[in-house]
Amino acid sequence: MIFTDTHTHLYSEEYSEDREAMVTRAIESRVKRLFLPNIDIKSIQPMLDLVWRFPDNCFPMMGLHPCSVDEHVEAHLFQIQKWFKKRKFYAVGEIGLDFYWSVDFKDQQIMAFKKQIQWAIQMNLPINIHSRNSTDEVITILKEMKHPALRGIFHCFSGNAQQAKQVTALGFYLGIGGVLTYKKSELPNAIADIDLQHLVLETDAPYLSPMPYRGKRNESAYIVDIAEKLAELKSTTIEKVANITTENSVKIYGV
Repeated sequence: MIFTDTHTHLYSEEYSEDREAMVTRAIESRVKRLFLPNIDIKSIQPMLDLVWRFPDNCFPMMGLHPCSVDEHVEAHLFQIQKWFKKRKFYAVGEIGLDFYWSVDFKDQQIMAFKKQIQWAIQMNLPINIHSRNSTDEVITILKEMKHPALRGIFHCFSGNAQQAKQVTALGFYLGIGGVLTYKKSELPNAIADIDLQHLVLETDAPYLSPMPYRGKRNESAYIVDIAEKLAELKSTTIEKVANITTENSVKIYGV
């Protein structure tokens, strides 16, 4: 039984004191596949350093996070795009739209998202989508840019049941994380009718720790707690959850 964390920021400064021990804890907990989304120019080297240290377990993505979009977005995208010629990446991500914190650069976010989708199509890579307060807008863009090569994950899915069905109808997977375990979470209702074949597990570490770690630093070992909750929700075994969600991740990332 192997678990896959399809979205985890293990290169983050929050792990500066115990990074290797934390990754080792995940591996020992059978969370052996760790997919790392990029955020901006500054996060690239720390991410690749971790991939170098754990090449059999850590798999990098490359992209510009919507919260990193500013007036210099074109320059950022230029630097990001160059990296695809330097080494292998397993997805274009983390990309998308975030209208929660600010809409000051809304137009630039949309432009950056569409441009990075075009990269993904051209390179035949999946995308890893961030969609906060913007799920409908993201779905609309994906419908507009529909292409046989366009595929990926709605990371940390936070939509409703109708949106979940729209996403899966487009051939995308829903990233299920610690929010599933929260007492007042609407996520269980949103995915009640969604088959495991459309779901993947993630932590978004160091954020969104599952119960009973809520409020503390998240880490990839906690995937097991999320899987247990999902197994309970789907009236199945944790082994089946691990196997199917890992198989789904292989279909998406190609590894």
